[in-house]
Amino acid sequence: MKTTLGCIRRADQDFTLIEPGDKVAVGVSGGKDSLLLLYALSLYRKVRHEDFSLQALMLTTGKEKPDTSKIEALSQRLDVPIEIRYTELYQILFEIRKEQNPCALCAKMRRGMLCDLCKELGCNKLALGHHRDDAIETLLMSLLFEGRLHTFHPKTYMSRSDLTVIRPMVYLPEKHVIHISKELNLPILKNPCPANGHTKRQEMKELIAELSKHYPKIEESMLNALRNDQQYGLWEKDESPR
Repeated sequence: MKTTLGCIRRADQDFTLIEPGDKVAVGVSGGKDSLLLLYALSLYRKVRHEDFSLQALMLTTGKEKPDTSKIEALSQRLDVPIEIRYTELYQILFEIRKEQNPCALCAKMRRGMLCDLCKELGCNKLALGHHRDDAIETLLMSLLFEGRLHTFHPKTYMSRSDLTVIRPMVYLPEKHVIHISKELNLPILKNPCPANGHTKRQEMKELIAELSKHYPKIEESMLNALRNDQQYGLWEKDESPR
């Protein structure tokens, strides 16, 4: 966990992600990224001398209700309360709307539900499990399909909901997420989405993997480009209001 906590500390220091008194909601999907984030933040809370609190939030997205008992047990062991809400996202996206490319709409709807749940439970920040590879893949998708240089920010204030979204693992490579989640034996749920593995993001993942064979440092170089705020301004140090 040393690498994971080190990356979280670095992101926190660079972007002031967590401040004393924050009540941080952790969006838990059941995947490796969000479960590692939950585990890591429960440890980071101790490093920070308990100066912020945690609340796990989980929205189900599959056709059937999943067995969440192991995730609930993990949350209890970590001393983090968890709120699970069963949604009809699958039915809306695949049975009613019959979406062929559901990712963008699904993400928007889930984000809206999570924000509403955060406000209901009194959380002022929402932590999501995006890692370094997610940021790079988003940058490539934006460049190739939208014709612009853009990716998500490690810290984003949403004025409509008066909520700040943070991504504490934004410096952490996915290969480390895979390794440590196996080492910790995290209770990962199978992704219920029919589109899983057949998305533009998956294409970007495969493209980067192919490029890495010829240019081993490409991911680190792209991360440095994101952090070069003097040249690109994609990741300025802090974009929240003062």
